[in-house]
Amino acid sequence: MFMRNTIKLLIVEHKELTQRTNSQAGRADEARRARLILLLDAGHTWASIREKLDCTDSFIDRWGKRFAAERLAGLFSRHAGQLPSTLTPALEARILEWSIKRKPRDGSTHWSTRKLAAQLDVSHMMVARVWRKHALRPHRLEGYIASNDPDFETKAAEIIGLYLHPPQHAAVFCVDEKTAIQALDRKDPVLPLSPGRAERHGFEYYRHGTLSLYAAFNTKTGEVLGKTAARHTSAEFVAFLTDIVANQARGKEIHVIADNLSAHKSQPVKDFLEAHRKVNLHFTPTYSSWLNQVELWFSKIERDVIARGVFTSLPDLKRKLMRYIRQYNQAPKTVKWKYFDPTRRITSQSVVTGH
Repeated sequence: MFMRNTIKLLIVEHKELTQRTNSQAGRADEARRARLILLLDAGHTWASIREKLDCTDSFIDRWGKRFAAERLAGLFSRHAGQLPSTLTPALEARILEWSIKRKPRDGSTHWSTRKLAAQLDVSHMMVARVWRKHALRPHRLEGYIASNDPDFETKAAEIIGLYLHPPQHAAVFCVDEKTAIQALDRKDPVLPLSPGRAERHGFEYYRHGTLSLYAAFNTKTGEVLGKTAARHTSAEFVAFLTDIVANQARGKEIHVIADNLSAHKSQPVKDFLEAHRKVNLHFTPTYSSWLNQVELWFSKIERDVIARGVFTSLPDLKRKLMRYIRQYNQAPKTVKWKYFDPTRRITSQSVVTGH
């Protein structure tokens, strides 16, 4: 163990250590080590030093030995570091191969930089650089669904054609229903937004039932015709189609884009179309709801009203949904429909081949 009487300071050393101790701009850890050496030089016991510096015996022993061996130079903190490593093409290829084709042996679903670095005995920063260079993000997950409709191209082209080149003097509506909207009421009061703090909702809630929201998005004007219903049956769908016809000029040609829900293809719907020859129903390909523009509007009302809404009853939920639709229709927005890269569409063949 280091003994205190082994330290005898020179005048210049005492002056330098005193300056470090009293410095207002220096590092606190350097001032603490300088004060330790001054206390040892003054003959203080280790017990006294522990009390004054609030330190341990190992701290006194370590820095006392370093000063005795190297004088002032020994008081600088050191980091053992690690041997420098070079990212060679072979090592980069190995990191990529493990990142893409292998899984962690501990049962995890994906790699982290540190977990892969430990597996390959490299720096985690090296793994991060390789991932950044090749745009790899193992922590990210995206969902997809591939359409198995054999007539996908034909149906998609028909719907996109209605968006880009609608028939003259005709109205095009994207129609769908948002089902099972819950009227949730919080048991505890909502704590409002404040500087430095987000709005907070209580975890517990009351359920007051559910509603379905029918919406028809006018692709030319962006206006939305909405209606709530307790259920989503073919009868409700026919009633909503009747509302769409009633809101258009008599005899005007109407094109309705809808998904493949069975309620949209029932006999009452066929009877309605037979009685209203100016109404044309177009179905999106299977598993292709992204082709229906009303889904974009549904995501908007979900964010703006439903997700964080507090509804005291089903009538309250209905009132707030319809109020939002009325306010939205005062400044509606159309969808600028574009498809940038058709080669990236996910198909059943690309899923099998892994492209």
